[in-house]
Amino acid sequence: MPRRSAFVTIVTTVAHASEARRLARRLLDQRLVACVQITRIESHYWWKGRIERSGEYRLEAKTTARLARAAMAAIAEAHPYDVPEILTFPIGEGHPPYLKWLTRETQRAR
Repeated sequence: MPRRSAFVTIVTTVAHASEARRLARRLLDQRLVACVQITRIESHYWWKGRIERSGEYRLEAKTTARLARAAMAAIAEAHPYDVPEILTFPIGEGHPPYLKWLTRETQRAR
């Protein structure tokens, strides 16, 4: 049986850069994540029976598996969308010094 990853990336999207920064700051202030990367993207999706297209901002937050549920709950609580994308992806392997830093920075979670 595969070993559960100790680290995850959490992904969500929002419509505006200010919302992305607000969510990133919330997660960082609570020490639920060690890092959030924000990227401008174009999304194509079904919504209310129609295909839509919009500019969005994708947030990729790096954290420990131990904090993933709390981080996802914090995102859901503050997210402006009716049905937000909040997904986690396991981090299979990583540069050991980075993973050590990630662990250290999230050990201070409140």
